[in-house]
Amino acid sequence: MGKKTPLHQQHVDLGARMVDFGGWDMPVNYGSQIEEHHSVRKEAGVFDVSHMTVVDIEGESAREFLRTLLANDIAKLKAPGRALYGCMLNEQGGIIDDLITYWREENRYRLVVNAATCERDLEWITEQVKGTEGVTVSEREELAMLAIQGPAARERAAALLPAEHRDAALALKPFACGDFGDIFVARTGYTGEDGFEVVLPAERAADWWQGLMDAGVGPIGLGARDTLRLEAGLNLYGNDMDEHITPLEAGLAWTVAWEPEDRDFIGRKALVAQKEAGPRYKFVGLILEGRGVLRAHQPVHSEAGEGETTSGSFSPTLERSIGLARVPVDCGEQVEVEIRNRKVPARVVRPPFVRQGEIKVAL
Repeated sequence: MGKKTPLHQQHVDLGARMVDFGGWDMPVNYGSQIEEHHSVRKEAGVFDVSHMTVVDIEGESAREFLRTLLANDIAKLKAPGRALYGCMLNEQGGIIDDLITYWREENRYRLVVNAATCERDLEWITEQVKGTEGVTVSEREELAMLAIQGPAARERAAALLPAEHRDAALALKPFACGDFGDIFVARTGYTGEDGFEVVLPAERAADWWQGLMDAGVGPIGLGARDTLRLEAGLNLYGNDMDEHITPLEAGLAWTVAWEPEDRDFIGRKALVAQKEAGPRYKFVGLILEGRGVLRAHQPVHSEAGEGETTSGSFSPTLERSIGLARVPVDCGEQVEVEIRNRKVPARVVRPPFVRQGEIKVAL
């Protein structure tokens, strides 16, 4: 049996199909995965993401420590209440994890790391912080996390906050965050839709879950979470990137803060060398133009050489198969994907495929 979130019984009671995900028992769907997908795109859905790990990094040296730990630079954040997406790298420039850093208040930061990489992440952070005074690292196992996503998500979620906090929560700008009593709210997500991610005491998770159900927010499983993030062109750790792939090869060069030049973040030297040599591969979207379904690890053939799909699925919004792939930098707009020993034509596009409910690619 895997680990269970505080909402495990709620999932079972709703008839969810449970699967192992990174050592956790998690709901893959509650019925129709496609209907769950559409409910997020059109209205609102809630994901139990309590399997993800909240790590608080605090102290007078926390800011400088994070400027070394992360390839993106939290000095870009000019005031508390803002968030920054980026990667934590090893010395070779490989991605240990991708994560969001939230600046809560002076000397107080919060990271949310992936479930599958949690143990390794904590070991890495603990090792890097050794010998650094003025920094504490705390894993917040007593907290739960919900992601409420979709066009109607923020209003329905804010209604569960005390009345004195609702307007302030609704006023949060994208990639902003705030503490509202013992509830931490961030206007972030992993679906390409608007919404909130809410961190709260585990003992309050069931009440929030039921309150969202009562407000017409549907439960959404990991299956729709994957198709939503894929349509939004968002990377999945372990598929689209890992410790052997750099941000420059994963379509995440924009998350690397090269300036100021004297900020010596972990992995910088390796990234500079790769940047100067020029990456051999680029990260692209694919739309399948023949019959079949794109999946991870399918060979991609192009006139410039060979590549590989990293993610793929049927897109409920586009009603066709889409994927993400790592291909030679000189790859053209047409490729072939090898599916069950058949070469199927596919078109190279720039992600995202869908964002804020709007199709962003030509069909």
